[in-house]
Amino acid sequence: MYSIFKITSHPTVDFAAEELKKYLRMMMPRCGEIDIAFAPEAESGFRLGLMADFGLCMPDARDPALDDIVYITADEKGGVIAGSNPGALLIAVYRYLRFCGCRWLFPGVDGEWIPVIEKLPAVNYRKLADHRYRGQCNEGAEYQQSMMETIDFTPKICMNTYMLEFDNPYTYYRSYYSHNCSTCREAEDVTLETTLQWKRQCEAEIKKRGLKFHDMGHGWTAEPFGISSELGWTKVDETDLNEENRQYLAQINGERKYFGGVPLNTNICLSNPKARSIIAEYVANYAQTQNNVDFLHIWLADASNNHCECENCRRKDTSDWYVMLLNDIDAALTRKGLDTHLVFIVYVDTFWPPIEEKLNNHKRFTMLYAPITRLYTETYGETPDFSKVVPYDRNKNDLPRGMAECLAYLHEWKKMWPGDCFCYEYHFWLHQHYDISSLELGRLLHNDITALRGQGLSGIVEDGSQRSFFPTGFPFYVYGETLFDASVTYDELKEDYFSHAFGENWKEAVAYLEKIAELLPFEKISVLRDYKCIPDASVGETAKEVPAVTAAFAPVIEANLRQPRRASTVSWQLLKHHITYTELLADYLVKLTAGDMAGAKAVADAFVDEFSRREIYIERYYDHNQTYRSLLYAVKRDLY
Repeated sequence: MYSIFKITSHPTVDFAAEELKKYLRMMMPRCGEIDIAFAPEAESGFRLGLMADFGLCMPDARDPALDDIVYITADEKGGVIAGSNPGALLIAVYRYLRFCGCRWLFPGVDGEWIPVIEKLPAVNYRKLADHRYRGQCNEGAEYQQSMMETIDFTPKICMNTYMLEFDNPYTYYRSYYSHNCSTCREAEDVTLETTLQWKRQCEAEIKKRGLKFHDMGHGWTAEPFGISSELGWTKVDETDLNEENRQYLAQINGERKYFGGVPLNTNICLSNPKARSIIAEYVANYAQTQNNVDFLHIWLADASNNHCECENCRRKDTSDWYVMLLNDIDAALTRKGLDTHLVFIVYVDTFWPPIEEKLNNHKRFTMLYAPITRLYTETYGETPDFSKVVPYDRNKNDLPRGMAECLAYLHEWKKMWPGDCFCYEYHFWLHQHYDISSLELGRLLHNDITALRGQGLSGIVEDGSQRSFFPTGFPFYVYGETLFDASVTYDELKEDYFSHAFGENWKEAVAYLEKIAELLPFEKISVLRDYKCIPDASVGETAKEVPAVTAAFAPVIEANLRQPRRASTVSWQLLKHHITYTELLADYLVKLTAGDMAGAKAVADAFVDEFSRREIYIERYYDHNQTYRSLLYAVKRDLY
């Protein structure tokens, strides 16, 4: 009855055709086989291709390879589904299926809400994505099946970007497979060879979907000098550091050694031209081999106030030396005839823009703005406060906190950088765990995203756990949908998500979560991010009311556990686990805010044990390791 014709030949077009077929057959289980063929001359059925294949104009796309336009004109028999580039075509297929009633609420088949329909609707839709960069970067404790599912999930909610941090992301995999925060799961062996193979598998899945692949980040100040950064932020001894390489390390307090014992946090002597040359050649060789990378990120070491204090380095600010390094890398790439696109980062010590140096080849670069020390109680809608901008003070800098202050530094950079700029953000790193309801983070994301363009920003890549869907996937849903279409309102997204996720009684679920948000306020719990801070006493007082609220709602959950849709069943199951989670956290906060550290530690121990046992049931959605780091670190520093 239905046919799918590919108007152009491309692996992502092939995949898009298979996805369209799969979901059409799921929506119409008795429709019979759907043939797929390559037929540029086709004039009937579903025709999939690039907008250029159909002679469709794209005047609103500055660069059709990067700016996603989806185009759909279809009736009950088929029609044209097109995109400005292959990845945009895949998004267009999912967008068409969304008009048919499909929803993807969280990764994996259990997150799919696929209706059964009698006939296909008429759809006429054209949309240029409101932001060019829409995606995520691996973080947290990751395991490979989860990585596969989140990559698959990415274009289904209109995102087009996936970043894999590090040459070998062993440290993130080890965080999961070591099970070091579990009281009941035994450590599993995972090798550097295996995790590198897994990264390559991820890359293949990313490219198959036409996603923009962003690579690397930290590590360039270690690996080129024979120093391994594969253990992440772990302290190591210096037995494998030879004196020849030691000379290239940043000199701090008169010594050249690993900063805090961590290679990944150790910068180099940027004024040393040989050190810069070693990095530049290493990057160029990496780019020549890893020629599947769309955006190669060149970051300095992690941490702050860790730059070289030698006499030569003191002659310029860090960002000036950084720009010189970037120019050296550009020159090395040019010598090899490589058009690799590079991303430089405005992050911690490079928040201060260069004073003297300028990038020689603007076409090579994109700027990444990473305000890791921002306050998540404020948004990108703040007005930049230039009175807060202070001169760079090598290794004595106080990093900006308020958004008005952070944005002022962004605009200082933009005075010398006229090109593209997007954000590297951290909503799903630790802060998602401070929003116990998952509603407030969704609101913050919506407010942040709708204000981005006013600051001259072209999107976000989120650093965070691939398992950011507990108790609900609502914040991530808001994230993807709003980056694509900033005109959609928070309330529209809330009704759309929860009505599908929880079925006909969705309003009861929302009312319960709103009450939890009121009793355990995101703004006040977020102070746990600073590790040495604890919420004020008012949080403890409202937390005492939580058990009565959860007890009253528990029967509602029990009554809704059997749903006609698998996605709704799983959503209610997660809420059932979340009741215990919320009760334990409330008890923890009562004791913590009262100064009863022994009592708080006892509850934290109970929490870790309880969710160590539950983890296997909910780990697709819940990151046990990151929960510990964010919420329980104040009293259990000894465990991580």
